[in-house]
Amino acid sequence: MLSSYFGAGSIVTQDTSPSFADAVSQSVLLLVESGKAQLSYVDEVLESLKALGPYFVIAPGLALAHAKPSNAVLAPGMSLLRLAEPVISGSANDPVSLIFSMCSPNASEHIEMLGDFGRLMSTDEVMNNLLNASAVSVIEDILLKKAL
Repeated sequence: MLSSYFGAGSIVTQDTSPSFADAVSQSVLLLVESGKAQLSYVDEVLESLKALGPYFVIAPGLALAHAKPSNAVLAPGMSLLRLAEPVISGSANDPVSLIFSMCSPNASEHIEMLGDFGRLMSTDEVMNNLLNASAVSVIEDILLKKAL
């Protein structure tokens, strides 16, 4: 159940970010702050970005930042940083406004989370509602109630 992966304070809105890498870092830090991952997981995700490019920009305006399952993951988790002013990632799906982060302790959980996320985000309605939400509480309603 996707809604169980979001910890307290793991959904944040922000006006801008200096760069895509900074936005990814901020999004992954939400996993750390909610107790889902250790600080070293931020470095793992940024290393993946450096080595593979913006492969986790998976749709226009949407990124799902993550690294492979590792010991830096304490529990399955998700977070979201929504930017009012999108950033450029270098992907064909630029610019990016929604930066989700995900961490999983093992491969099977990783695949399950990706599937749950894909089902949730498979409609334009969800994406548009997230982009146009007026407050974090509205985003939480969209993600957590729809993801039940």
